[in-house]
Amino acid sequence: MKIHEYQGKQLFAKYGVPTPKGIPAFTVDEAEAAAKKLIAETGSQVTVVKAQIHAGGRGKGGGVKVAKGGAAEARQHAEKILGMQLVTHQTGPEGQKVRRLYVEQGLDMAVELYLGAVVDRDRRRIAFMASTEGGVEIEKVAEESPEKILTIHVDPTVGLASYQSRELAFGLGLEKFGKETVAKFVRMMASLYELFTKEDCSLLEVNPLVVLKNGDVVALDAKINFDDNAEFRHKSWTELQDADEEDPVELQAKAAGLNYVSLDGNVGCLVNGAGLAMATMDIIKHAGEKHGVAPANFLDVGGGATQEQVTKAFSMILKSSKVKAIFVNIFGGIMKCDVIANGVVAAAKELGLKVPVVVRLEGTNVELGRKILNESGLAIVAATTMADGAQKIVEAVSKGGAK
Repeated sequence: MKIHEYQGKQLFAKYGVPTPKGIPAFTVDEAEAAAKKLIAETGSQVTVVKAQIHAGGRGKGGGVKVAKGGAAEARQHAEKILGMQLVTHQTGPEGQKVRRLYVEQGLDMAVELYLGAVVDRDRRRIAFMASTEGGVEIEKVAEESPEKILTIHVDPTVGLASYQSRELAFGLGLEKFGKETVAKFVRMMASLYELFTKEDCSLLEVNPLVVLKNGDVVALDAKINFDDNAEFRHKSWTELQDADEEDPVELQAKAAGLNYVSLDGNVGCLVNGAGLAMATMDIIKHAGEKHGVAPANFLDVGGGATQEQVTKAFSMILKSSKVKAIFVNIFGGIMKCDVIANGVVAAAKELGLKVPVVVRLEGTNVELGRKILNESGLAIVAATTMADGAQKIVEAVSKGGAK
């Protein structure tokens, strides 16, 4: 789950991480009022108007503007940004509509840095990464200048050690600003580690992390993703969710107890088990690469899906106009093949399926499942193996004119 920058900074404040003063705004009038308030509090005419979307690269896309001429200029920027379709390297060509703004005080910066934390699953530890290349795409730095990224791993049995934070500080050259700046960085690192662990984050990024000319260390940005598996521990996450930024089908799937992720292909996938779902997408992509055929979604109905959930799964797949065919790939262990077959038939009749359906069943009650499909009177193509199913789904899409 992703949250907006201003929400991340509210969390930063809770854990004692220094941030600029800022006020969220949902209208142009609110943005102007926020700028006036910040100018009155800080004594500086400089404010920054920031688009709030769940994607990085907002500045390059025109979603972050500095207003040096007071509240009137901040209003002008707000009028341009609010409602725009902001395109960045993370949104894709379609972009995202800006519905929220964050108006923030301007700061006198000496240097911009990068700081981030993720869960390193190979090392089974939280990894902190830092770089002197702040304010730019960290992916580009990793590709072109990997030596500029410093990394430390935190032992979960002892937590983040002060010497590790100092190691990063010296690697970033903070000692040139004085001992107090290094100490402030170390304290910030401790706060960020506490936030990451207590709030069950999967990603935390501060880009840029800035050192002011007075030596203060301030988080100028805040990007936080939560680990969805920990949602049961954080009831407050519901209040942070922005439904306008989420895929409505993914939200519907979540409510139905299904694991669904939208993709850009043309083959709807209905599979039980995350591993099998990943393998199914891979084999469709492999078989259809030369024919413009690719998976349109990741959908794991789980091991105990009901007939009703299968019907819902079909309806969610068909919400995408890109879907030209559906591949059902089920290995019946806990999930019985006859339940899936009944669900497929029910969904086909209820939804009036007009796209080809290829079904591969294997496992518990497989013969009964195949019988149900064969006697349904529906145009369902049976497949014996995953590879056979992938070939048949490619043929089905190709005949219909894959795009």
